[in-house]
Amino acid sequence: MAINVEVSKNGTENNLSLLRRFTKRVQGAGVLPRLRGKRYASRKASDYVRKKKTLKKLARQAEVKELIKMGKMTAHTPR
Repeated sequence: MAINVEVSKNGTENNLSLLRRFTKRVQGAGVLPRLRGKRYASRKASDYVRKKKTLKKLARQAEVKELIKMGKMTAHTPR
């Protein structure tokens, strides 16, 4: 949904007041907050990707647990 803000110069209006009027229109239309919201938005990961990530995490946890059990790795102690 694109909103185009358009302002045309009136007869004796100077550039500064034209710019000020344009800025007010942009603020009124709410263009900038919407753009800032989209800027850092990320897509939701698909079920397949989430499943792959979870399986990888579980495999790593099992590997670390085995290494700790064999004494090749120390258990993480909280600070």
